[in-house]
Amino acid sequence: DKPVVTVFMIGDSTMANKKLDGGNPERGWGMVLPGFFSEDIRIDNHAANGRSSKSFISEGRWEKVISKVKKGDYVFIQFGHNDEKTEEARFTSAQGDYKTAGSFAASLYDNYIVPAQKAGCQVILCTPIVRRTKTGEWNAQDLHVTQDFGTYPGGDYPQAVRELGKTLGLPVVDMTKMTKALYETLGKDETVYLHAWTSDKAASVDNTHTNVWGARVNACLCLNEVKNQQVAGLSEHILDTDEKEVLDRSKYLVSNP
Repeated sequence: DKPVVTVFMIGDSTMANKKLDGGNPERGWGMVLPGFFSEDIRIDNHAANGRSSKSFISEGRWEKVISKVKKGDYVFIQFGHNDEKTEEARFTSAQGDYKTAGSFAASLYDNYIVPAQKAGCQVILCTPIVRRTKTGEWNAQDLHVTQDFGTYPGGDYPQAVRELGKTLGLPVVDMTKMTKALYETLGKDETVYLHAWTSDKAASVDNTHTNVWGARVNACLCLNEVKNQQVAGLSEHILDTDEKEVLDRSKYLVSNP
């Protein structure tokens, strides 16, 4: 028997597994990923709400993951949402490359990429998904581009990931670019249905966190890009990810009684 290949997932709330009880509408895209793979791929999702590439390390979460990683496994890394938070425990600077101390790129490289590669694991970098725009007009914050704030320098988090991947020759799944393009195609009145509502009113929409439909759409976007890039050993195991089918929200959204 061939050993089962594990895809480890580390990141923030937009990727994380969510509690299914209490009518919680939130779903991270890592949560629905198993349904898109054949049985010889196992998904082990360690993404967690509110975590940055810095706090995920300091809380010992990565230690648990890397202790399980074996040769031939994969790890999807998607941080950025919380690295931009201007507080000591979570902030990393989007400025500078992977050799710049304290930078987002260095945090990804030193903490995750180096140990994963040592373990014989293939790293796939993901940029963060957009925050939904209420108006249909993007502001920089929706796209994870920040301004200087006090002693915290601003910068472009998705761009830092793109450049890191290019420099190191790693696959980059540009979730920022793909979700932005999709949201522009759908328009603000439709994108409201991709996101979790905290009541039965559309006005209560959480513009950061997705519901089950949003999670499926994001998983589909991600895996189609993995197939496009022909990531060896992984793309062959992806089942049908027909975007048209996944974009039919009537299949996934049912109103909560």
